[in-house]
Amino acid sequence: MRAAVVGHVEWVDFLIVGALPQAGEIDHARAAYEAPDGGGAMGAYALRALTGACAFYTAIGDDDRGRRTLDALRAAGLDVHATVRRGVPQRRVVTYLAGEQGERAITVLGERLVPLGADDLPWASLGHYDAVYLTAGDAAVARAARAAPLLVATARAREPIVEAGVHVDVLIGSAGDPGEAIDEALVAAARPRHVVLTEGGAGGSWRSADGRRGRWDATPPPAAPVDAYGCGDAFAAALTAALAAGHGIDAACRLAAPIGAAVLCERAPAVGDLARLWAA
Repeated sequence: MRAAVVGHVEWVDFLIVGALPQAGEIDHARAAYEAPDGGGAMGAYALRALTGACAFYTAIGDDDRGRRTLDALRAAGLDVHATVRRGVPQRRVVTYLAGEQGERAITVLGERLVPLGADDLPWASLGHYDAVYLTAGDAAVARAARAAPLLVATARAREPIVEAGVHVDVLIGSAGDPGEAIDEALVAAARPRHVVLTEGGAGGSWRSADGRRGRWDATPPPAAPVDAYGCGDAFAAALTAALAAGHGIDAACRLAAPIGAAVLCERAPAVGDLARLWAA
């Protein structure tokens, strides 16, 4: 299987704390580390872990963090196609991770960098992949991604999807996160074959254009939860891989559920040995 992710990457400062910060509070982080991550990168990490390879089309900043981002993505085994935004720093994110469930809070610094159709990237090659997962871009990028036999898109890619008016095979959103909500205007523009809504620990639901509906239950974490960062994008990546392998939407959601649960037990951006879950 050949899979690609088109989207964004951020340089993330992870702070592990006892509890998420409150107004006026002074706290000491238990640990800290940094790495390139974000929805696009997390999806790419997960797809590579599941399928053995993944191409990542993205944009990075023109500074030291941008260079470190590119180096780290390639060191993680991704086939990276990146454009450098001249004179623009790499977007940075501070993420607080806290509690037994690894809950998170995020503070963003800088302009969101997304790949654009005008960028000198091999957009025509997207049609040669079995599946593409889209998290960010512009209308031209959405049209290029549509050349793949299977296009899965997150609701966060709303603007390019609506502007391009491209049909997507699966539109993934969240039933609880306003930033990943799916409304009727988005559905009308995307004309998805399937709409998938995740509900965290409650599992989630799907509905198809032909009127079919279904639900799946959340998979219990295989170990102690440590980090909720990226679980949704890992689920989306697994759903993409399962559909590309020929599974129907209900089976694909059930196959993706344990992937999201497994990532909950890893410290981002690590995803662990996801392929073994499907091999079993």
